[in-house]
Amino acid sequence: MTEKPILHPGPDHPITIEANPARIVVSVGGRVVADSQRALTLREASYPPVQYIPIVDVDRSLLERTSTATYCPYKGDASYYTVTTDGKRSVDAVWFYESPHPAVAEIKDHIAFYPDRVDSIVEETTT
Repeated sequence: MTEKPILHPGPDHPITIEANPARIVVSVGGRVVADSQRALTLREASYPPVQYIPIVDVDRSLLERTSTATYCPYKGDASYYTVTTDGKRSVDAVWFYESPHPAVAEIKDHIAFYPDRVDSIVEETTT
């Protein structure tokens, strides 16, 4: 069996994680699935920023774990969840690193949503 490679962020593949002061609200099927003022913004290389929301700020009753799994050499093993609201299913809309690699340990107990698999991810800033 081949071991999975573990890579570390660096100049050729930077990853930063910062607290997001904004309120993040995620909706599916007209229903709020997540509402948090404690999200983390992960920026990785040239990818768009991703909001990682504490699992405690998510309506977990709407999530159903799927058999989908992926591996990122920078972050670790990811599991996936489908969101179901009022009969609408958004398959594998959520990913979660249960045991992220040490370089991104801050995202433990946080989940992220695919923007194209939810109705909206709204970032509300206060002025």
